[in-house]
Amino acid sequence: MDAMNELADRLFAAIEAGDSDALGAMYADDVKIWHNTDHIEMTKEQNLASLDALAAVTVSRRFSDVRRHEIDGGFVQQHVMHLDFGTHQGELPACLVVMVEDGLVTRVDEYFDNSTVAAFGRSASK
Repeated sequence: MDAMNELADRLFAAIEAGDSDALGAMYADDVKIWHNTDHIEMTKEQNLASLDALAAVTVSRRFSDVRRHEIDGGFVQQHVMHLDFGTHQGELPACLVVMVEDGLVTRVDEYFDNSTVAAFGRSASK
């Protein structure tokens, strides 16, 4: 689990830093990132653009309450992502199933409650 933990730590540190280059270096070229809220598989390029967009609208991103478990071919991580938008903050509890091959992330299935994301917009308009 040491190598898997090290990869996971680097993966989430890149997200916290808003570093799409570092994140992209950990992704296989054909990685797929799926979200339960829209059932669409994002490509590597789409997901990195999504991180860039998130970094552009947030002051900081931080993960807490991390629980990580190794599974065959990857890991599962539950966490709370804390987002600081400057004018307001939000928390997004989530669970990710991350598959890894040859030290690169090949698939991410991310599960979260979309109503939590919608609440971020409502908080911003208050």
